[in-house]
Amino acid sequence: MARRVLPTTTPSRTLAEAIGFFREWGPVSAVGVGAFGPLDLRPGSATFGFITTTPKAGWAHTDLLTPLRDALAVPVALDTDVNSAAIGERRWGSAVGLRDFIYLTVGTGIGGGVFVNDELVRGTQHPEVGHMRIPHDLSVDPFPGSCPYHGDCLEGLASGVAMRERWRRSAEDLNDAAPWELEANYLALGLVNLTLALVPERIIVGGGVARHAGLLALTRRKLIELLAGYLDHPGLSDGFEEYVIPPGLGDLSGVLGASELARGATAGERITGG
Repeated sequence: MARRVLPTTTPSRTLAEAIGFFREWGPVSAVGVGAFGPLDLRPGSATFGFITTTPKAGWAHTDLLTPLRDALAVPVALDTDVNSAAIGERRWGSAVGLRDFIYLTVGTGIGGGVFVNDELVRGTQHPEVGHMRIPHDLSVDPFPGSCPYHGDCLEGLASGVAMRERWRRSAEDLNDAAPWELEANYLALGLVNLTLALVPERIIVGGGVARHAGLLALTRRKLIELLAGYLDHPGLSDGFEEYVIPPGLGDLSGVLGASELARGATAGERITGG
């Protein structure tokens, strides 16, 4: 019906603008939120619905649920942005009919939503795929990493922020081969860990950095080299072209997944599978 892109400024201003959007286009019966994290998604926790230890300036320990509930007086369902994108892809996109898949976003940060046996993986907290540790050869890449917590985790080496800090240019302005060769190498190292640990049917890679022409093809080739023929997996054939793929919903995966969260909220459901 309507779409509006708002800048992420302060929590109070950003939430007020979002509330204004729903009032303009309402009334609504529920709201779904896919947010950057980390998030406290534990019902009963004193900080349920809060952004917790995010490195995003000014957003740590922000309550997302209460302002939306109080202002709109409707159920609000919250999950991570990558879980929301995974839900959207499962419902309408590149994961339709799959029970085991991963949605990985490579943009300003890196994160992943994981479905195993048709259930979202949550554990005691949502997965933090972007903060897995991967090999970092300092003689090849002396950049220490951009993550304020771990330095050279996957996000610290391969996110859009990392690319900008390393190369002094944003990803969209990097046209020579060397930055993208290095980026594909780091992404393949992350994907080989996910492949061997979870053996998904498919890995969907979205986000602004991932849209660079040729990046997924180069990442697939490096992933094949890293696996070295170890897995006999039905999806790992034909150059992995059906295994590592872009999102079917483009940049709408997250917002459409959030609408599915809202649908579940109207029925009192928490989306897990089925």
